[in-house]
Amino acid sequence: MQAENEQYERISHFETILNDAAAAKEALFAALDTFEALFPKLESLAAYYGSEVWKRDFADDEAGLLASDLRRGVLSEDGVYDLLEEIGALQSRMADLAARPLQ
Repeated sequence: MQAENEQYERISHFETILNDAAAAKEALFAALDTFEALFPKLESLAAYYGSEVWKRDFADDEAGLLASDLRRGVLSEDGVYDLLEEIGALQSRMADLAARPLQ
């Protein structure tokens, strides 16, 4: 009877891992699809950030020349930089994970 209980627990344990991994895989595929589709826009954001156009927009914001209702998080000195750094860290993490095959 104990062997039967151990077998039941073992199979249930690995069934949970299978189901959790399948759900995580599907969520990751969906997130990667979203990220991949957004990538060209991220490249344009990276090009804009720090460009002469961005610097002029930033200066105009500092001078109070922009409309008060304009959302301007992109002009924060850290917002875009932090996002791009975090994306780089995410890419590095994905590369590390991809290089670690399952045995």
